[in-house]
Parts: sequence; structure tokens; C-alpha cells
Amino acid sequence: MEPVTLPLWAALLMAVLSAWAVSDRIVLPAIRGFVRRRAERVVEELNPRLQIEIQPFQRTRRSVLVDRLLFDPKVMEAVQAHAQAKGQPREEVEKLAARYAREIVPAFNAYFYFRLGYALARRLARLLYRVRLGFADDEALQAVPKNAAVVFVMNHRSNMDYILVGYLAAGRAALSYAVGEWARVWPLRAMVRSLGGYFVRRDSRDDLYRRVLERYVAMATAAGVPQALYPEGGLTRDGRLRTPKLGLLDYMLRSFDPYGERDLVFIPVGINYDRTLEDRTLLRDLEPGTPRRSAWAALATTARFGAKNLLLMARSRWHRFGYACVNFGPPLSMRRYLLERRLDLRSLPREERCARVAELGARLMEEVGAVIPVLPVSLVAAVFIREAGRPMALLGIKARVHALLGELEGRGARVYVPRKDRDYAVEVGLRMLVLRRLVLEEEGLYRAHPDEGPLLAYYANALAHFFSAGYTEPAAGSAASGD
Repeated sequence: MEPVTLPLWAALLMAVLSAWAVSDRIVLPAIRGFVRRRAERVVEELNPRLQIEIQPFQRTRRSVLVDRLLFDPKVMEAVQAHAQAKGQPREEVEKLAARYAREIVPAFNAYFYFRLGYALARRLARLLYRVRLGFADDEALQAVPKNAAVVFVMNHRSNMDYILVGYLAAGRAALSYAVGEWARVWPLRAMVRSLGGYFVRRDSRDDLYRRVLERYVAMATAAGVPQALYPEGGLTRDGRLRTPKLGLLDYMLRSFDPYGERDLVFIPVGINYDRTLEDRTLLRDLEPGTPRRSAWAALATTARFGAKNLLLMARSRWHRFGYACVNFGPPLSMRRYLLERRLDLRSLPREERCARVAELGARLMEEVGAVIPVLPVSLVAAVFIREAGRPMALLGIKARVHALLGELEGRGARVYVPRKDRDYAVEVGLRMLVLRRLVLEEEGLYRAHPDEGPLLAYYANALAHFFSAGYTEPAAGSAASGD
């Protein structure tokens, strides 16, 4: 027999194809099986300890959920309507619906969520902030039925919200978030999906996409998946609470049966920070005519910010970004809410249903606002905005903060006082503002930096909903003698 000689390129191609076949048929299935077994062990270990158990829907394979969503009768009706309206073949529209479904549906993995995600969230949150759970109505939270579909409704101040609330709520439930398109980039996309997040195209006008999203949210809610909802629809730009957007809330309620086996319970969550990592970027969006920054520009800004803080760490001059606090308010049962009003949203005309959902959205935002924590930086910033640029001595600042605290407590605000020492709270908040040069210290007197009014107002506006109007930056040139 004569030897067979192959060109080098053919030998390399055969080696690559062989390696691919081995990985596809042996290695990857083995890895998936190993991860699946670890995830099942985590579920068996944690379900008895969680207040809201990991639901079978969350443990179902992603491919099965995608198929279930595509064969949902209302999705199939939407596919047919879209094909007729656009004059497209049904097969093409079905492919489009399948692409939407694969984009939306998560791939929750309990092992990644509780073993990796929780550990990472805990380390990152505690590295950056002094994390505090300020208030929780534990008695009411414990009374929530085990089989209820629970939705945590919260204000949205920072992208850290996902990490912070996920960390603090991990002892209660594995939360599924609606995540914007910013997280669809590699490698965030796979990570978010494995943590139970589903992607949402904000303000999409595509009726087919909206129907696929609606049916996924309805399916997850009906299956009792714990979810987290930001009614504001995006980050606050000026620090105030935003008007709620009702799309996802409406999707959760459209097919809710108040007489059914499973209740739907909303839990208001209030979040506040002494420093929001994105504060200057958010304020920049308010400037008229400012061009929208590219993803690369945002990434470069983040890299510079990280490098600066790493340099401060290396020189032992880095400080954490103050306090980050979360409050959990009393739950709101939709079964009770609707039965008290003799309502069944499934039977209402669209206009009346939307009006009722808007009422509920306003109620939920009020509940969220009532439990937003009052933190030292917000208190001190509010005093400097109120004083409109006047220099103040430390004693005068403390007196004004104590008076503001009295106003807030009279309005039912949840105030977090570090070490239960109000003077210390003032010193902590003032120190943070001085370190960031938002407040200047000159000869024992403190005054707001003349160029930092918008940023001071941003932090003061975390308290704006407790009063009739929010805070705005002080007028230029306003100053008076200190006290």
C-alpha cells in the first residue's frame, strides 16, 4: 500500500472539524449536564429556605419556553395579523416572531444566580458602598402566600440597582428583571440571561414584538416567577421620581384572574445612594442639544472612572461611595385591590382598563416614594440648595439638617441615620460633598460650588417627592454672610 499524502490545509481542516465534532457531541453536552446537575442541587438546597420558591417555569429549558411562547394562541394570532397587514408570507413572520422570542426569553440557572451572581453582587456592592437594609415590613412580607406571583416595584436611580436589590433580596427570591438593550452586548447578554433577566426594547412600535413580549410577561407572571419592575422605564435624569410607564404593568394585569388560585402581589422598594455612579452622565442628558454618546464613548468614560479609582486604591486614598440603602414596603395584593373595587381587568374595554392601570401605577409610585430612604448626602445637599449659595458654618448646617429631618419625619419619610447619630450623619454627608468638591470649605465656612448646582440639586431631588416641588440649582450670584 502506498501512503496517502494530504495537503497541509486539508489536514488542518480535518483536525478542526474533528475537534468541533468532539466538542459538539461530547464536551459541550457533558458541560451542560454538569451545570444542570449543579443547578438542580442548588434548587433542592435553597427552595426550603427561600420565602418564594424557584418556580418550575424558571427551571424549564429555554428552548421549551421559546416554543411554548411561539405556539401561544395570542402570539399565533398576532403572527397572522402581522402577515396580512404587511403582505408578507407567514413563514417569514414566524421567523421574525421566533427571533423576538429568543431575544426575550431568559435562560435562568440557579447555580449562576445564587453561587456566582450572588457572590459577585455581594462583593461589588460592599466594595463600593456601605450597604444597609433600612426598613422592611417583615410581618407583612412573611404573610405573602407561598404560591403568589410577587413583583418588586422600585425606583430606578442607578444601574447598580440590579446588583444591590438582587443581593439584598436573595434570601427571599430569585428575581427576574426586565433589562434594556444596553445589556445585549457580549458578554453581558449571556450573564443577564443566566441570572433570569429578559430583554426589553424600550418604546418599540412593532405590534408583533409587543405581543410576543406581552405574552412572555403574562406567562411568567401566571407561573409565579418573582419579578422586579421599574415603572419609571429608565434611570432618573434629575433625581426626581419619573412618571410611570405602564406597559409591563399592563402586561402583568391583562390576564390576571382575581378569583384564580394564584394572587399577584406588588412589593414597593425604595433605593437611594450617597453617590450615584452615573450622576454626571445622567445630568448631561438633560442639556439641550447634547449629542447622544456612542457605546464606545460610554465605555471609555467608564474605563477612565475605573482607572482613576484603582489609582486611588493603590495610593490608599480611596473611599467607598457612602451609603446605599434599600427599604421594602408593605405588599399590595392585587386580588384584594380588585375585589374591593369589584373589578376584573380582563373584562374591561381597553380605554377603561388603561385608566385603571394608570390609577394603580400612580398608587404604586406613591408607595415606592414613601419608602425611598433619606440618606446623609441627600439631606446635606437639600440644605445647600435651600440656602441658595449662602456660606454656612458647621453648626448652622447641622441645625438646618435637623430641621429638615423633622419635616421629613412629619411626612412619614424613612430616614436612615448612620450609627443613630444625627450629627454624625451630617458630617458624613458633608464630607462626601467636600471630597467631590461639590461643596467648598473656606475659613471654617461651607458653600456650594458655583458650578455644581445641578449635581447638588440631583441629590437633593431624591427627597423632592416628599414636598410639593423639587429642588433646582440656586440662582447665579446669590450669596450672603454665614452664621
